[in-house]
Amino acid sequence: MDRLSSLLTHFHMHATTYYSGGLCGTIEYDGEDRQGQLHLLRAGRIRIQAERLHVHEIDEPTLILFPRPVPHTLIADTDDQAELVCASLAFDGGVDNPLTQALPGYLLLPLSQLPNLAGNLEWLFQEAFGEECGRFAVLNRLFELMLIQLLRHLMASRSLSTGLMAGLADPRLARALTLMHDAPQQAWSVETLAQACNMSRASFAARFHQVVGSTPADYLLGWRVSLVQKRLREGRPIALIADEVGYESPSALSRAFRRKVGKSPREWLGAAEAQAV
Repeated sequence: MDRLSSLLTHFHMHATTYYSGGLCGTIEYDGEDRQGQLHLLRAGRIRIQAERLHVHEIDEPTLILFPRPVPHTLIADTDDQAELVCASLAFDGGVDNPLTQALPGYLLLPLSQLPNLAGNLEWLFQEAFGEECGRFAVLNRLFELMLIQLLRHLMASRSLSTGLMAGLADPRLARALTLMHDAPQQAWSVETLAQACNMSRASFAARFHQVVGSTPADYLLGWRVSLVQKRLREGRPIALIADEVGYESPSALSRAFRRKVGKSPREWLGAAEAQAV
């Protein structure tokens, strides 16, 4: 059972490396570019002010991830001797996709706590501070690979107690989530999902709500709506999308979509396109 492939296939991540070197001064991110940010502190010390509220001083090699657009500031002076590699992150399906929504607003993780990333990080730093041709193309792929490894780490370490990633980390729930991800067009019932997890209907429903934070039916609706939003952005007709995500007609899909989002698919797409301009 592959718990991540459907997520990563539908909501693929794209990294763009834009900085590597020493930092002396201040870099501000206002979040208006509607992209996530990933900073790797290789050496030295920096201060991060996140969401205009919290200031963190970091004095060891650290992975700093903002999966969604969050205003923040990086600060260092000459004595800090900070060395950074930074990339912006974009996701198929936009910033409000299930993958980014499953993560906190930001993560600060010392590299010493990420042994499964060690080989990738060594290669990444070698490329970032070297002069090989094509290094930015390599760095972009390494950042993307590192994010997949980070998701694996979060599941293996059970770092998140609630939400999608917590559900995927739970052996009793991961199969149900993976089934819904892999085949959203199926008419999944609580009973069918519970049987797949070798649990009673009542135990499964209670455990799912406790860990994931929603009922199985609400989660399935949210997953389908996320796929519809992605396909609408891609220009696919609503009639084809309806069949792909398990609705007998475009009108049935529109009713479910409005119930979840508060707008029709056409209204939502218009607002999304206006926001992107």
